[in-house]
This record gives sequence, C-alpha cells and structure tokens, in this order.
Amino acid sequence: MSALEALLASGRAAAAELMRETVALYRPGADGFDWSTGATTPTPSTALYSGPARVKPEKAEGREVDAGEQLVALRRFTVSLPWATPVPSVRPRPGDVVDVLASPDARMVGLRLWVTGAEYSSTATAWRISAEDRS
Repeated sequence: MSALEALLASGRAAAAELMRETVALYRPGADGFDWSTGATTPTPSTALYSGPARVKPEKAEGREVDAGEQLVALRRFTVSLPWATPVPSVRPRPGDVVDVLASPDARMVGLRLWVTGAEYSSTATAWRISAEDRS
C-alpha cells in the first residue's frame, strides 16, 4: 500500500466515525393520473441508499425565494456517505431526496433534503452529495 493509499484509508475511517445520522436516499416516482377515476396515483420510489451518513449544514442562514405564491427558505447541506458505499445502479441526480431517519440530534430527524448535485473524486474521504432544505 502506498503512502497516499494509507493516508486516504486513515481519512476515510475518520470520516466514517463522523457519520452519526441514518438516512435514506431515493428517487421519488412520478405521479400518474388515472383518467377513469380522476385520481392521481403515486408510483413507487427507487431506493438508492440507506444507512449511515453525516448531514452538515453549509451555512447558518438560508436564502428566501418565492416558490409559487409561498415564501421558501433554502438551506444548503452536505450529506456525506461512506466511501465504501456501493455505487447504485442509478446515480443520484438533482431532484432526488434524502430523508434523515435517525440522529443523535432529535431536531434533525424527519429532515427532508433535495439533492442538488453529487461529487466524485478518487482522493475523497467520503462520497459527498449537495442538498437543500426547502422548508
């Protein structure tokens, strides 16, 4: 093992120790419309990942934007998944969702984040996904 590989392995182990939340990453299914009943029917979502993660806010303040006729505050987060996470058959893309299922900080449980991008690098210590809270 080269010095670089040893250093990366140490950094990846340290990053994994900081992953105290449990999250589910998934792609929501598109809603369908049943013309005979007039009802909207949701289709199943596609699970991309479920397990430990680190959910860290990027900034303390959010940015307020108009969404339709409602004022929404956007807060940016970085979601770090273990480096050894298997690459899902469908890679995360904007519009996918991260739900915080468990956390030592009870205020984070139930937090829903919308993926805005994913970062890839052979020298990273974790797989990082950019997301935002649209509440």
